[in-house]
Order: sequence, then structure tokens, then C-alpha cells
Amino acid sequence: MPAEARIDASVLELRDPEATIRTIADGLVRTVRRFRRRGAVLGLSGGIDSSVVAALAARAFGPERVLGVLMPETDSDPDTLRLSRLAADAFGIETVLEEVAPALTALGCYRRRDDAIRKVLPDYGDGWTSKIVLPSVIDSEAFRLFSVVARDPDGTEHRARLTPEAYLEVVAATSFKQRTRKMVEYHHADRLVYAVLGTPNRLEYDQGFFVKGGDGAADVKPIAHLYKTQVYALAEALGVPEEIRARPPTTDTYSMPQSQEEFYFALPYAAMDLCLYAVDHGLPATAVTKALDLTPQQATRVFDDIAAKRRVARYLHASPVLLGTVGAESRFDAA
Repeated sequence: MPAEARIDASVLELRDPEATIRTIADGLVRTVRRFRRRGAVLGLSGGIDSSVVAALAARAFGPERVLGVLMPETDSDPDTLRLSRLAADAFGIETVLEEVAPALTALGCYRRRDDAIRKVLPDYGDGWTSKIVLPSVIDSEAFRLFSVVARDPDGTEHRARLTPEAYLEVVAATSFKQRTRKMVEYHHADRLVYAVLGTPNRLEYDQGFFVKGGDGAADVKPIAHLYKTQVYALAEALGVPEEIRARPPTTDTYSMPQSQEEFYFALPYAAMDLCLYAVDHGLPATAVTKALDLTPQQATRVFDDIAAKRRVARYLHASPVLLGTVGAESRFDAA
């Protein structure tokens, strides 16, 4: 495609959503049988991705062989549990409620996070809420640093730039949430002889928007090849409830409401999908400027951010490294 080529959202359209659904469902059945499992377990978050994966699993195995695990914690949005149950009811799958806050408290998740925040906001304490945010990549070429935004019990908002040490401690503490949830999923998978399904879409998987050993751990990731725009198309075809399809994507990790672009991505998901598509197909940044109303400089900054996140994601994607040949792996692959 020539350098002056332009693309728009039409390149992300699924021509035949039903065919995509059949292909994924068939792949799930083949893979889970290969693992000698009998069904599937997944965590339900009330969001579009987990709802679509739940629907695909129900289509592949029948709803009677799918278990949705509901795992709220202290900072969860009140809507999370309700929307998770809405998705489960829509597809007739069984759910189990696992309150993970006691485990997170015992592990020091909340205490470690609060201690880190107090390094830049000394008054932070009981009754406060918070989130961490990044400045927009399209507004400036300056090196971006995370800040904490906090609200005190009186409703006054406070903001402070996180030191690198404080930022890493906040992220390390909150990562207990995803890792604890995954531990619970595998507990149910073990007792039922089921496989664990992951729920990242292509944007999240490619850009490392997951916790290694947490939501990044799974036996199968059915939608990791689909742009999030395409996941929404599947959601409509699968009958995911409208309220879930209309819900803006969130991290649901911090106690204050937080969009994914505040925390990680440079742009809203539909714009990020188009930029990622262009990068995947070797197109220049100018290919998206018209569709996204960006200047060439802004588009270039987004493309550079995609490349930077891919470098970070190499570690997150890496499997455990073996320093010698192990025959058991080749025997499994040949089975």
C-alpha cells in the first residue's frame, strides 16, 4: 500500500461474525480436548471481553460445562457483580461467588498500595479513594510520568506525580488482585477438570495490558487475535446484553473510576485499534490521520507508543525459559 494510503474503521469490520464465532468455538473444542479437559472456567468482570468469551464458551461446550467465577474486592465497581451475573444469565452458565478481599487484605495488597501513595500524598488514608493516570501521548512529546489522583473523605481532589519507586510499588501491590483471581480460577478448573479461558483482546494482548501470572495466565485465549472493535461486533452477534455493550471499558482496579486510556492506552479503543491495524500492516502514521483527526506528529507519537509498549510486553509474553532440552514438551506437542 503506498505511503499516501488512508484507512478508516471499515478495515476492522468482520464480514461474517457468525463464521468467526464458529471458527473460535471449534478451536476451543479442539484445544480443550487436546488438554484432556471437560469444559471451561473463566473470570467474569461485567465487561465486554469476558462476556464475549463466556458466550463463545457456552456455544462451544454447552452452558452446562462452563463456570463463571465472580471475584469482587474492596475497590470493585458496584456494577461489576450485577453485570457479570447479567452476562451469565444471558448464556445460561453457572456462576460461583468468591470474595477475594480477605485474601488481598492478608497479602497486604491495600496496605502496600496505600503506603506507596503516602510517599507522595502523606495524608492519604482511610476513607480516601484513588487512581493512577498518565498524561496524553498526543498532547506532548515530553516523557510521560504517572500521577496519583486521590479524593479525600470531604470530596476534595488531590493530585501528585508518582516517583518511579512509588509507581512500581502501587502497580506491584494492585497486581495481587489479578494474581489472586487467577489462583481462584485454577482452583475451580482443577476440581472440575476444566480449562481456564483468558479474556484479552488483540489490543490488550499486543500492548501488554495484563499482569504476568494474573489475567495474563490462561490455557486458551480465544479472542486475543481480535481487535476490540471486532469483539464488540461479536458481542452483538452473540447476544451480549446491551447494557454490557454500552459500558465504557474500565480497569476496575482502583477505587476511583478509571478509563483504560487514562491508565494505559494513548487513545480510546476504536482509535487504538485502527493505529494498531496500521502498524500490523506496515502502514505509516499518516494512514490514520484523516480518520482520527490527528496531525502527523500526533499519529507518530501514538505509533511510537505502540512500539514502546511492545518492547515492554516481550517480558510479559515470555514463557518460562528452559536452559536445556526437555523431551516431555515435544511428546505433548506430538500427541
